[in-house]
Amino acid sequence: MDAQIKPFEESHLEAVVRLSLRAWAPVFTSIEQAMDAEVYRHFFPDWRVTQQSSVESACQDPEMHAWVATIGDDVVGFTALRTHADDAMGEIYMIAVDPDHQCRGIAKALTEHACAWLKQAGMVVAMVETGGDPGHGPARGTYESAGFRLFPVARYFKRL
Repeated sequence: MDAQIKPFEESHLEAVVRLSLRAWAPVFTSIEQAMDAEVYRHFFPDWRVTQQSSVESACQDPEMHAWVATIGDDVVGFTALRTHADDAMGEIYMIAVDPDHQCRGIAKALTEHACAWLKQAGMVVAMVETGGDPGHGPARGTYESAGFRLFPVARYFKRL
């Protein structure tokens, strides 16, 4: 991996949004196939608009801590973290790698950087949430290989 990890700057935002939408397109296709169609449309009427807003908020929120992975001048990945001081838990809130740069160790490097930063910030536990659908399979593999262990959670939806 030739990527460097550096603190997020406002000038990175457009590239971070663009790579995130590209990275999450197959994930949302997988979620759509796994959910009832009406429930999916309720939660994700236009996932691109919602995700763009979420990424922008995560990168610009003063309570979040964001980094980018770059190769040369190109932003190829990012992560956004937050700390929960009450229980000394750090959260990898978002992470994405541009599809053209996946499977090169960038997600692993971002995850390792996140954990090291959280530990340095005084957190004693790191947490990341991800989906159980096939589209999130690569993310689960990254987290598991970094030492995260699954805490089983069941979330059910019913159309009313």
